[in-house]
Amino acid sequence: FYGFDKPVLLSYVSWLGKVIRLDLGVSTRYYDPVWQIIRSKMPVSIYYGLVSTILVYLVCIPLGILKAIKHKTTIDNASSILVLTGYALPGFIVAIILFVWPAARWDLFPLGGFVGDEFDDLAFLEQVWDVIYHSVLPMTAYMIGSFATMTFLMKNTLMANLASDYVRTAIAKGLSFRGAIFKHAFRNSIIPLATHFGNNIGLFLAGSFLIEKVFNIDGLGLLGFESLVERDYPIVLGVLVISSILGLIGNILSDFCVALVDPRVKFE
Repeated sequence: FYGFDKPVLLSYVSWLGKVIRLDLGVSTRYYDPVWQIIRSKMPVSIYYGLVSTILVYLVCIPLGILKAIKHKTTIDNASSILVLTGYALPGFIVAIILFVWPAARWDLFPLGGFVGDEFDDLAFLEQVWDVIYHSVLPMTAYMIGSFATMTFLMKNTLMANLASDYVRTAIAKGLSFRGAIFKHAFRNSIIPLATHFGNNIGLFLAGSFLIEKVFNIDGLGLLGFESLVERDYPIVLGVLVISSILGLIGNILSDFCVALVDPRVKFE
């Protein structure tokens, strides 16, 4: 049934041939095609992955610029403590903390789920708000670990560019400090961040297993976690395949992002 009676190479080629045809086998737990199960779970995980990635960049880029400008000031030191504290805590630990206090004890947010029980009966705008309301705590747990890396990467690269000769020359010719940042140093500083854009999508998906378990979000992460526990090997391999493909797509997206921000890179 699994092809274990064949030599390893033949088993792999046989399995890979099925994967190319989107035949990931049949779940030993649900008795449904694996691709059909994974496809039904992907929209939730893609939503969290993409939104988390976008929010991280929207927060970390301005924060990194501010820290570079206010280097060694109270703002820089205080934000560094907060960011590094968040980086030191694993995402699933943050998820548990958020689940216990804001959700369970203070009743400020729902305990879990992607939407509420009455979602189908709500108007469109109310449905949008319901999704956002249920996303606040999981999204925070998703993003907390990436803030430090992206923020300090933005700060350090911007400070290095501000100390470069071409920026000092631009300021000496009469360009304001603000103009030197946003007209010259900023674009060169976001090149390292652009290389991480596509990779973050795969990282969010891979790191979502325990977060989705804590908040009972019916996504690809929870499916993979439960499949590991239940030893549903076809789904485990299917999730691995999808994660690998997303990683490859992320690398391609990173190349395009670098090409957009780096004038030295041209596609001929």
